[in-house]
Amino acid sequence: MNPFKLLFAIFIFIPIIEVYLLIQVGSWIGVVPTVLLVITTAMMGVSMLKSQGLSTLMDAQRSLASGQVPAFQLLEGAALLVSGALLLTPGFVTDFIGFLGLIPVTRKMIVNLFLSRATISG
Repeated sequence: MNPFKLLFAIFIFIPIIEVYLLIQVGSWIGVVPTVLLVITTAMMGVSMLKSQGLSTLMDAQRSLASGQVPAFQLLEGAALLVSGALLLTPGFVTDFIGFLGLIPVTRKMIVNLFLSRATISG
């Protein structure tokens, strides 16, 4: 699929899904608990992002100190940046995807997938 069409579809359908889920959860548990849940997940995400970001930064510094280029750590940093942006975006789908990027195992899988596709393409 054309990457621009995919991005267009994501920017159209994700907000629709997010609004639908926010309405459904709000009708199930109430408006105030839903808002508090969204705020809580954002705060948890920021906290996790800070610790994971510092860990990735230290890994990059260790790589540099041993004379290696910290390419993998830079990609992990980019994944953390995207995860942080997703966690700060109100909604449950973006929070779920953002939290996946904060889990070291899934983040490494995502970076490896990106690297394998970049190696095949380039």
